[in-house]
Amino acid sequence: MPLNYARRLTGPQRSRQADRHIGLVLTFVAGATNAGAFLAVHQYTSHMTGMVSSMADNLILGGWEVVLAGVGALSSFLFGAGCSAVLVNFARRHRLHSEYSGPLLLEALMLLMFGVLGAQLESLHGIFVPFTVGLLCFTMGLQNAVITKLSRAEIRTTHVTGIVTDLGIELGKLVYWNRSRAYSDAGPLPVTANRDRLQILALLLTSFFCGGVAGAWAFNRLGYVSTVPLALLLTALVAVPLWDDLRDRLAPRWID
Repeated sequence: MPLNYARRLTGPQRSRQADRHIGLVLTFVAGATNAGAFLAVHQYTSHMTGMVSSMADNLILGGWEVVLAGVGALSSFLFGAGCSAVLVNFARRHRLHSEYSGPLLLEALMLLMFGVLGAQLESLHGIFVPFTVGLLCFTMGLQNAVITKLSRAEIRTTHVTGIVTDLGIELGKLVYWNRSRAYSDAGPLPVTANRDRLQILALLLTSFFCGGVAGAWAFNRLGYVSTVPLALLLTALVAVPLWDDLRDRLAPRWID
C-alpha cells in the first residue's frame, strides 16, 4: 500500500487526493526554500511580482545592477518552468512511470548542491549572490510548473498571491447572504462557497507558512546544510516511480 501511494504521487495515474498531498508537500518545500534563501542572500526567490516591480522602479531610478539582477532571476525562473515542461512531456511521450518525477529530482539535486557548496561559495562575494538567486529561482520555476501540470493548474506552490486571492473569493461566497431561499431554474443560483476548495487553499497557505518558519529556523541554526533534508524529501517522493522505470528497462536483460 505505501508503494502504491508513492506511485500515485508523481506517476501518470492521478487522483485528486494525490494532487493535494503532493501540493502540500511541495508548498512546504517552497516556503522553506524561500525563507532560507532570504536569510542567505536577502532576496525572495519565488516572488516574481516583486522582482518585476523592482526592475521597473530601478529602471527609472538608474539602478542598472538591480535591473540586470532582476532579468537574471526572472530568466532563471522562466527557464526552470520551461525545463519542467520539457522533462514532463519527454516522460509522457515515452510513457514512463515517473512522468512528473524528473523536475522534482532535478530540484532535489540542485538543493543538495546548494546545501553542500553554499558555505564554500559564500566567500566569493561577486559570484555567490547571483549564483544563489539564479539557482533557487530556477528550482522555484521547476516546482511551480510541475505542480501546475500535474494538478491541471488547480494548485500553485510558490504563488501565494493566487492562493490568498482564491481563498478570499471563497470566503466572500461563504459569508454571502442569500436573501431568498426560493430559486427557480430561470433565476440566479444561490451563492455558495466551495468548502472543499476553501479547505485545500487554507492548507496550502498554512503549509507555505510552516515551511517558511521551518526553513528560517533551520538555516539560522544549521546554515546551508538545512536544504539537504528538503532534497532528501523530494528524492523520497520520486524514488518509487523512478525505480519502476529502471526495473522495466532492465527486465529484458534479466530475462535474456
